[in-house]
Amino acid sequence: MQSTAIWMAAIVAAALAACGGANDPDPGGARGALLQNPPPRTFAASAPDLGAQLSATPTGREMLAVAGAPVCGVQVHSIEYHTVGARGEATNATAALMLPRGEEAACSGPRPILLYGHGTDPQRAYNQAEISDLTLPGAASGLQLAATFAAHGYIVVAPNYAGYDRSRLPYHPYLVADQQSKDMIDALTAARQALPALSARDSGQLLLSGNSQGGHVALATQRALQAAGERVTASAPMSGPYALASYGEAIFLGRVPLGSTVFTPLLVTAYQQAYGNLYRQPDEVYAPRYAPHMATLLPAEVPLATLWAQGRLPVSALFSSSAPAPGLEAITPPTTPPAQAPLFALGFGLDHLVGNGQRLAYLQDAAARPDGVVPAWTTGRPAAAPGHPMRQALRANDLRDWVPARPLLLCGGQADPTVFFGLNTGVMQAFWSAPSPAAMAPGLLSVLDVDAPVSGVDDPFAAVKTGFALSKAGATAQGGPAAALTLYHGVLVPPFCHLAARGFFDRVIASGQ
Repeated sequence: MQSTAIWMAAIVAAALAACGGANDPDPGGARGALLQNPPPRTFAASAPDLGAQLSATPTGREMLAVAGAPVCGVQVHSIEYHTVGARGEATNATAALMLPRGEEAACSGPRPILLYGHGTDPQRAYNQAEISDLTLPGAASGLQLAATFAAHGYIVVAPNYAGYDRSRLPYHPYLVADQQSKDMIDALTAARQALPALSARDSGQLLLSGNSQGGHVALATQRALQAAGERVTASAPMSGPYALASYGEAIFLGRVPLGSTVFTPLLVTAYQQAYGNLYRQPDEVYAPRYAPHMATLLPAEVPLATLWAQGRLPVSALFSSSAPAPGLEAITPPTTPPAQAPLFALGFGLDHLVGNGQRLAYLQDAAARPDGVVPAWTTGRPAAAPGHPMRQALRANDLRDWVPARPLLLCGGQADPTVFFGLNTGVMQAFWSAPSPAAMAPGLLSVLDVDAPVSGVDDPFAAVKTGFALSKAGATAQGGPAAALTLYHGVLVPPFCHLAARGFFDRVIASGQ
């Protein structure tokens, strides 16, 4: 449990912050309408000054070592715009708009836009536009985007999502693919409205990316734009839970990932808001101790460590260590594969979040209407007609229902203990590769495992893989294998997937595809 606490503390900001309300005179305005133009500036630095700021902290030095010295200065603005919630209700949201500045050719003139989805965060005050103070929620993510992309010539639009920062929405539509893609597109629309007043120009090249939750969001956004006939230049989702239905099966069968006690209430609340049928009372899902406050717990006004200390959320135990029915002892918790058994065991305990009745009902429905990947590969698709409402919701937001038509890089790491690589990136790779009937056109799909060996002198990701290996070895040397594992998903992998994405985008743009 202590290692899980270290991991969670490493990927979320620890500062206490309050979430202010929006002073929007037109709460029912058109989607994507910009609420203040020009939007307020929150940060500005020349390339040398940004390099100096990054060099001033250990976190910044790590970013600088991976991203490289800034070529451009960076100017950051906080934009606020109209969007919708999971039920289509009107609301507002905010995003960081980052602009490259400078006389270099890579920093001036029309620039490509990167639309970026961030990973899961439990704090409502999350804001990627405030990057000067790394103790603030969202600051580290925003600074990494500034260092990796804006400082190298990309306009960056990074939504904080509805339910965060100054958004009025009292919940976050977590992994609701339709809403989250609308939120992203609305942020892009608002950002483009702001560019003329900020003396910035869009080249017309649109790139999509995002990490973890944001990987799912980026891919869902690409699907929505493609369906609308809008051109995407390329995309690079990272470490995302794309095959949600199969991933859910694995979790309820006992393969519990790190962070599941945070992801689950966000997911249940979002799907209850979107579909209204996950429960009549929260105690139908949650254990009695947690049920009374779980529907409104996350995103929270306080740091995650405070929720743990107050006993409002278990650190790692998603399920009970008592089997929900005779015959299920072998998966409560699983003991195979042996290498992952200690990880899965963290997800079980007496002080658990999800009630045994909920787990049993899910497993019974899964047995009657099996998934096409878990527990055994059959169709490669989600169950055709699941009966359990959570299985229905996961299927509705699974991303195996389309075929991308533009260059796509899926990046992640094979040992990810949080979003399992094989069950997500691997499943999508198989689904979109020949001889699958859903195969993408030849040459469009690239898959990068940053934790794989360099494949040869022609490996386009050799530097990324080598850098990741050194970073992982350093984490292991400092804290041991357990520490490296807990940092893997949220700290070690993202900078190298960002670097790979930038190189991928540069190549696609240069090729004129």
